[in-house]
Amino acid sequence: MKKDLVFSLLKGNFKFVVVFFYGLLSSYAQNITIPIETKDHALVLQTDNDKRLRNIYFGKPLKNKAEYDIIAKSFDFNDANAGIYNIAYTPSGTSNLSEPALQVKHADGNTSLELKYVSHKYQKIDADVTLISIVLKDPVYPFEVTLFYKVWAAKNVIEQWTEIKHQEKKAVLLQKYASANMYFTNKNFYLTSFQGEYLKEMQPVETKLEQGIKVIDSKLGTRAMLLQTPNFMVSFGQPASENEGLVMLGQLAWSGNFKLDFEIDSYKNLRLIAGINPYASEYSLVPNRVFKTPSLIYALSNEGTGEASRNLHEWARKYRVLDGEGERLTLLNNWEATYFDFDEAKIKDLFKGAKSLGVDMFLLDDGWFGNKYPRNNDDAGLGDWQENKKKLPHGLGYLVKEAQKEGVKFGIWIEPEMVNPRSELYEKHLDWVIRQPERPEIYYRNQLVLDLSNPEVQDFVFGIVDNLFTKNPELAFIKWDCNAVIYNAYSAFLNQKGIPQSNLYVDYIHGLYKVLERIRAKYPKVPMMLCSGGGGRGDYEFLKYFTEFWPSDDTDPIERIFIQWNYSYFFPSITTDNHVTDWGKQPLKFRVDVASMGKLGFDIVESHLSENDKVFCKQAISNYNSFKDIVWHGDLYRLLNPHENDISSLMYVNKEKNKAVVFNYLVNNRYKITATERPIVLAGLDPDSKYTVKEINLYPDTKSTINSENLYSGNFLMTVGINPNVTLKRTSVILEITQVK
Repeated sequence: MKKDLVFSLLKGNFKFVVVFFYGLLSSYAQNITIPIETKDHALVLQTDNDKRLRNIYFGKPLKNKAEYDIIAKSFDFNDANAGIYNIAYTPSGTSNLSEPALQVKHADGNTSLELKYVSHKYQKIDADVTLISIVLKDPVYPFEVTLFYKVWAAKNVIEQWTEIKHQEKKAVLLQKYASANMYFTNKNFYLTSFQGEYLKEMQPVETKLEQGIKVIDSKLGTRAMLLQTPNFMVSFGQPASENEGLVMLGQLAWSGNFKLDFEIDSYKNLRLIAGINPYASEYSLVPNRVFKTPSLIYALSNEGTGEASRNLHEWARKYRVLDGEGERLTLLNNWEATYFDFDEAKIKDLFKGAKSLGVDMFLLDDGWFGNKYPRNNDDAGLGDWQENKKKLPHGLGYLVKEAQKEGVKFGIWIEPEMVNPRSELYEKHLDWVIRQPERPEIYYRNQLVLDLSNPEVQDFVFGIVDNLFTKNPELAFIKWDCNAVIYNAYSAFLNQKGIPQSNLYVDYIHGLYKVLERIRAKYPKVPMMLCSGGGGRGDYEFLKYFTEFWPSDDTDPIERIFIQWNYSYFFPSITTDNHVTDWGKQPLKFRVDVASMGKLGFDIVESHLSENDKVFCKQAISNYNSFKDIVWHGDLYRLLNPHENDISSLMYVNKEKNKAVVFNYLVNNRYKITATERPIVLAGLDPDSKYTVKEINLYPDTKSTINSENLYSGNFLMTVGINPNVTLKRTSVILEITQVK
């Protein structure tokens, strides 16, 4: 009898257990799990029982992929007071009260939006690249959002964007339309943003994020990243470190106004929303047209910022930067040598200096155009792109040929998006200018911005470049400048077409991209430098069209060490233009050494150099030509941070690990530093190989303190290191590391 009772109870419990687990499995079966994996990282999205898509995991990939399905049950972050914190793309106006990724006003005036999962797919592009797309729809309105994640698994790099469309009867107003909405449950988050001003660009500020929203944004229109940049660094659990810890290096690849929201919620988790700044930019989206947001690009690393940078650099060179795995031209620029004060004869004389130095090209900067309003300073002529007949009576074609006679190529400066009020273009096409018709004009550097939302203006800007190359097919280089921000934002074209003025900031950038696409379709390989008063522009959407960018007008070599260091987190050295000028109190050797950490150029008058300076420059350029491929295409290791040390040290290693170059500088001479106190530990070499260490770029009549005949194992150099003997008399030391077979 007792046995029968026990059996009956066990049988009943067994049924209960079976029913319980069946119900649990059924619950999971209703939920769709979407892992987004790189080699070392995983972002996991999952639908809930209401078909909302949530961010449920960020961390190391799981070996058993099926176990991603049960992660969400381990967390309980639902907050009825705020809606749902971890929605993968947070809509506004329904159950969510958190900061939205998407906020709209439907054609009927309703402001509610809900997004439910519909479908997803994985598309294998090649062995390393996968594209994941996820379709979400509003169950009430014919409104659709597709989330895209492009994954380079081996590089631990992800590109994320959103496409929005609808089939409502009239236009829908997009009030906020982010590119990405991410959620992290790690504890303690440190944000490094990069801020500044003119001549002090890209200055790092690290902050521990506390509850609330930290906003990084720009409202400048053009030259958008002058005061804030769309580059950021998030470190998880501890402040950012070069060689350890979980970090994300991110950038919104957009050349206009941007907004990055970093919110610590009530659970102390991080919500990241990144996209175009909705400030004055409610976008009117007509039916059936797809609005594609810019990309959020990020590199992830469990080994600190160094590994993340190297992966991002390699990704950029191979997949994003125009001719990123190619070559670059060294140049001599006339700007700081002449400013606006030059003529044909003076420019021809500079060609000889370019040849004497051994650079590849001469670049003619601002001041070569305008006749009715000659460009003799920055208050006239901009927009009138005809050679100034007084300065250049034989035209640009003559200078191109004269440069070739001296054995150098010829490049030209333009600023095609801008106009001076004192110009024929302004007089003839006032409707092409961004300006409020009833307000006083506001100038930045005596100029205004042309309205690139207007297709006629797009044709005009394309024509500037096209005419230069049509008349001068041997032209070798374009420096594309942009100095003004957008004041008095108003478009006569949009007004004429009945398009809301709030489209202007976005349509301007789209118009600029259209021009650049046309230029690259016709002139796919011509090198072009992106300039914007220094540091006002530089992002991975622009770098689809440009081979390089100008980091700052501040060419003081001490300041450049810091600026170039800060840019190096996000950009490979092949993209950064560094010129030797007369700025700063450092000797010529120091200035040349600093400029050699990227794409080398000169902005000096060769004839004004001493004989020793001339000898040094020629030899330094020859040395640069021997190691530039390592700097451009090798792996970067930041050894000593100038923000934390009196010495700055960076190292570039080629892929074969048989060649490297190490740059060492004294950046603080306020104290009586007599020598580098200890060896600098190197990185990136083969521990089992033998290497020599030789000092290069020595100034004439000086000797190195480094014995180039000594042999070191890679293990020794990466464990003990080498002392470059930086002193008050040896403030800049470049070391060449060579493997010995």
